[in-house]
Amino acid sequence: MRYVSTRGSAPELGFTDALLAGLATDGGLYVPAEWPSLPPRAQGATYAQRAAQIIQLFVGDELPAATVQRLCDEAYATFAHPSVVPLVQLHDHHFIEELFHGPTLAFKDVALQLVGRMFDEVLRARGQRVTIVGATSGDTGSAAIDGVKACANVDIVILYPHGRTSDVQRKQMTTVDSPNVRVVAVDGTFDDCQDMVKAMFNDAPFRERMGLSAVNSINWARVMAQIVYYVNACDLLAGPINVCVPSGNFGNVFAGWIAKRMGADINQLIVASNANDILTRFFNTNDMSAVPVVPSLSPSMDIQVSSNFERLLFEMNGRDGGATAEQLTAFRATGKLSIEPDQRAEFLDGQFMAERCDDAETLDVIGRTYREAGMLLDPHTAVGVGSVAKLWAAGALKGTTVTLATAHPAKFPDAVERATGVRPPLPAHLADLFDLPEHVTRLPNDLAAVQAFVSTAFTH
Repeated sequence: MRYVSTRGSAPELGFTDALLAGLATDGGLYVPAEWPSLPPRAQGATYAQRAAQIIQLFVGDELPAATVQRLCDEAYATFAHPSVVPLVQLHDHHFIEELFHGPTLAFKDVALQLVGRMFDEVLRARGQRVTIVGATSGDTGSAAIDGVKACANVDIVILYPHGRTSDVQRKQMTTVDSPNVRVVAVDGTFDDCQDMVKAMFNDAPFRERMGLSAVNSINWARVMAQIVYYVNACDLLAGPINVCVPSGNFGNVFAGWIAKRMGADINQLIVASNANDILTRFFNTNDMSAVPVVPSLSPSMDIQVSSNFERLLFEMNGRDGGATAEQLTAFRATGKLSIEPDQRAEFLDGQFMAERCDDAETLDVIGRTYREAGMLLDPHTAVGVGSVAKLWAAGALKGTTVTLATAHPAKFPDAVERATGVRPPLPAHLADLFDLPEHVTRLPNDLAAVQAFVSTAFTH
């Protein structure tokens, strides 16, 4: 399997080179040169076995099958539930796929427990070391740190927007006391943090000198690992399903599009947004215009520039990297992006739906779900559940639907308690989280200051 850049001018890479590179040298994102077909599920296969079977298609011969299976076994042994990502029935035709049973209680663990192990495996074999630089709106940071904190060949610097994560999300990052981990609070938004990460990657001498790599969803391996839980839901529920995805950076829902492209029996992919609804506006009215980010109860979705949308745009452009690069340059300059009607008809209509829930609606969904089903939802998952309810009420959605539960309710206890009167406790392995000292550096929203920090953060 070879990997090409969405902007068309970076060299093709094999899987392990794409894994370590993260961002392509032309600023684009790597995608497979072709989409493989989904293999049938073996009778009685575990989640780790199904994951290895699917992931091997994208790894090719660069990692032996036995190695891929071992890495999957090790990654998913860290999950607290024997099914790894269990399906729980909410209503007659509505299921929740719980993606939050990993070490940091968020869906990012499903990919990053595996990706961290892949990094260490490849780097050890090559005798190399990398510095991961990542931006987080809340959950990616802690999941990335947990995935690599024990890696012998990886240093990691995570940027997050100061004051714009939940206390649990922040503490899960800042209380990790490991010599290869640094956490930076930036005086800005998540989009500012993400822009700085991309700028550092686009500074070729700095990137080369630091051996930069990425584990946020610009890294193809992140998206690859997320394909599996869509396939898992289709394996377990007979017939076509719809999948609702609480969405911010678009990587998660794009993994669903890939699963569908590979042959998974998915009907509609539902993009659920909070008040920062650029994706909903795009899918419903072709209005992709950036406006200022509004802080919300679902902070991981407080995003206006969804970096993974570039991968879908590349497909919509017939894999024309030059056209994709031009559109993205124009979007950066004007804050607006529009898609031609024939592109929408071929790639979006009948495949994607979109809806939004603001904070008041989110609290209502959390409270109502607890009263009716005895289930506590975190605010992000509640946006998904509320979006499905709106589409059903409007008669726009039919059939069995799975909403991805992207975080444990204990990650957002204030919002859950406000809606239900119940404060969800942290699981036992995180019970002392608020007693641990924090290790964090606060920096201005200034690329030079952040770059200088990364340059001197580690001594080996």
